[in-house]
Amino acid sequence: MKHYSNLDSLENFDATVDLALQLKKDPFAFEELGKRKTIALVFFNNSLRTRLSTEKAARNLGMDVMVLNVSDSWNLEFGDGTVMNLDTAEHIKEATQVIAQYADIIAVRAFAGLKDKAADATEKVMNAFIKYAGVPIVNMESALSHPLQGLTDAVTIKETVTKKRPKVVLSWAPHPRALPHAVANSFVKSMKLCDVDFVITNPVGYDLDPEITNGITINHNQQEALKDADVVYVKNWSSFDDYGQVTNTDSHWMMTKKKLGHAIFMHCLPVRRNVVVEDAVLDSDQSVVIQQAGNRIYAAQAVLKTLLENIK
Repeated sequence: MKHYSNLDSLENFDATVDLALQLKKDPFAFEELGKRKTIALVFFNNSLRTRLSTEKAARNLGMDVMVLNVSDSWNLEFGDGTVMNLDTAEHIKEATQVIAQYADIIAVRAFAGLKDKAADATEKVMNAFIKYAGVPIVNMESALSHPLQGLTDAVTIKETVTKKRPKVVLSWAPHPRALPHAVANSFVKSMKLCDVDFVITNPVGYDLDPEITNGITINHNQQEALKDADVVYVKNWSSFDDYGQVTNTDSHWMMTKKKLGHAIFMHCLPVRRNVVVEDAVLDSDQSVVIQQAGNRIYAAQAVLKTLLENIK
């Protein structure tokens, strides 16, 4: 594995899930592996779990960590052949190569703009780092995917659910802001790689990218979809067809204790209480969101371990 840009980067998904669980039991087993190696965490957007868990994962492996908030640096230019006589002071070609001189691995977080579907689909920021840096790149969430979260979610389900082939439901929930599709996309890809009975439920007009959900049952009736669920993952995303728009804020889609039934509740966090999910769910024993957030460390650690082993 040269880069971790999406879940498809993994040579063996199941083995990586098992490695994350192994590392959770003994986080410092490979702390010599990253000795005298440095990771640069580059943030174009804000972060809490991703920032801290990736830093913790790197330190567990003995790495030094540098953090760059791009808002604290020069305005970057991405276009080829651009005459830089406006507000951009540095081109991504130079910036990536400079950072690569300071770091053995670069992890990047850059959200979707949610204005132009075609532009977001190019993964401009992530692909620029992969193209120019010359060192391994880790996706800490891009326009279309959040593979660290997707891997974490599989880890959490495996350590929590004992049923041989559980029913897993991804349910849309209302939100006042337009949110990207990255987490939902990666959860769908993750579940395709797991032995689960997987269903997506969302209002009409909120289907995800059909290329990603191809082969997955989509039920616009939430009550029907949730029947006999073992795991319910709740997440908001803005419209894909009406790209980036909030066309539905129906509060009836909020997850409640009654809807949840006996299932465990998952969410990537942050979550808006009593908008996305009611307090009674989050504060119950069925909620594994804190465990899920903790597993972010070991998913990231499994990825970094694999990349470090391939650095010559």
